[in-house]
Amino acid sequence: MTMNTSFLSLPNGAAAPIADLPVLPFEEFRTQLIHAVGKDGLRVSSFFAIPALDRPGDFELIAVLADDNAHLLRLAASRIANSYPALSADCPAFHWFEREITENTGLVCENHPWPKPIRFIRPKSGANEVLPGVTDYLQIEDEAAHEVAVGPVHAGVIEPGHFRFQCLGEEVIFLEISLGYQHRGIEKMLVGGPDVRSAHFMECVAGDSSIASAWCYSRLLAALSPTYQASPAAELWRGIALEFERSANHTGDLGALAGDVAFLPTQSYCGRLRGEYLNMTAALCGNRFGRGYVLPGGLRYLADSKKIAELQSWRKRTYAEVRNALDLFFNTPSVLDRFEATGVLTPADAAAVGIVGIAGRASGLNNDIRVSHPYGPYADRPLPVCVEGSGDALARAKVRSRELDASNQWLDEALAAADALSADEQMSALSSQHAPAESLAPSMIAVSLQETWRGELCHVALTDSHGRFRHYKIVDPSFHNWYGLALALRGEQISHFPICNKSFNLSYCGHDL
Repeated sequence: MTMNTSFLSLPNGAAAPIADLPVLPFEEFRTQLIHAVGKDGLRVSSFFAIPALDRPGDFELIAVLADDNAHLLRLAASRIANSYPALSADCPAFHWFEREITENTGLVCENHPWPKPIRFIRPKSGANEVLPGVTDYLQIEDEAAHEVAVGPVHAGVIEPGHFRFQCLGEEVIFLEISLGYQHRGIEKMLVGGPDVRSAHFMECVAGDSSIASAWCYSRLLAALSPTYQASPAAELWRGIALEFERSANHTGDLGALAGDVAFLPTQSYCGRLRGEYLNMTAALCGNRFGRGYVLPGGLRYLADSKKIAELQSWRKRTYAEVRNALDLFFNTPSVLDRFEATGVLTPADAAAVGIVGIAGRASGLNNDIRVSHPYGPYADRPLPVCVEGSGDALARAKVRSRELDASNQWLDEALAAADALSADEQMSALSSQHAPAESLAPSMIAVSLQETWRGELCHVALTDSHGRFRHYKIVDPSFHNWYGLALALRGEQISHFPICNKSFNLSYCGHDL
């Protein structure tokens, strides 16, 4: 395969003229993509369809593949009309994307293994709208089989999602996951931007990943306009805020996992300590989730030496308590017994369907965008990739624990570096872009990847001839990983579902864009 002629190659956080995007005949496009993913080990970061500008009724398929070894993104396109042979039939990593394409456009993916919508919102051009959950489900034709339906309404404060289990006794034969209840149409509302609302929409894609999403968006804008270029000092502080966000969520997840097996000491401590990391973020910007801190072009607020010293002391004290709670958790045999060999997602299955982030690294996949496609402060201060091989709930817990250790060490060095910045360097971090510029570079395509605490986040934007967003595509890590949860439940006892679900801890709203 000649990668340089079949694909447009871009580094992470870069843009190119749309005219440079290779538009391949479909058969060549299909062959190249399947070979790149199935044989060359590239990953599907984004795959979507947009209406063709010059021929009404036609669509352009656009693929963005991550080449982790070369630290590059490979892009290609193809034009189709009403239908096309599904890539999923030969490359499972495309299957969720193709279901979304059918749902959004009405295009038929021929021979797709299971072409039902993923959010159940059909196009309104003459077709009836299909409500979430109103669909056919896979069923076992056996007198001994039974079906268990969970949700969409769940106990406690949790987003809605529907889980349909097909069981023989206590054993789960397969699980179908139905989402769409959180669909807000964010991608459609971004078209015509950027405007004053765009940054707020980004922070609402998945609220627990506000900093990561705002940073990903800001880096994409920087690729499309020099107005939005951030200084190294701003990028350093963005990294510090992101690692606080990662630490808060990993701590909270580990506490919740302890709660699922009634191990109250770690549950109680981590529930409180998650709040400490959130409060560190609040000390930076006044909001525990970091809303309004990361702006296109820089930051809204600065931290002086006194604040940095406070954060350093606070971080060290909090981490020591977290480590104590986790050592208790990982050294208790009754806890390990519940997590070992529970909810196994094999490395082969994880690679085949394109699992990312924590879940992927727990199944032996060695990818972390901070390392494979480094950006900002991670280019100068790399972190170790925390990989486990067993693919079970324990491995997913261990990855979180090891990433907490790595983030803590990184924060120690990054905060020291921030304290050493000169006054002019600190001031350079401030953004004047409280409102967007009039326009971006016209007729361009840009891609930005970010390693959120869950995994890879991908933003792709195409601008029109006036420099406004013609199309904006967001792929949250949960989009890749919900199917991984379904695979991990196969052959499990249904009573293990809470542990498996929490070990992935995926976002409903991040999926339902």
